[in-house]
Amino acid sequence: MPLTHFLVMIAAVVLAAGATIWAGLSAGVPPVAFLLIALSGALLVHLNQRGRHDHDG
Repeated sequence: MPLTHFLVMIAAVVLAAGATIWAGLSAGVPPVAFLLIALSGALLVHLNQRGRHDHDG
């Protein structure tokens, strides 16, 4: 992947995250809800990756 595409992709993700937080806060969603959603997503990703090691044994 060329560097410019990579940097545009990172910028798009940061802008989308900022827009999501801005929209949620302006709609009255408490900041703790964002924390719980992020932790729940991280937990789901972690539990999905369990047992998928690249080594034998």
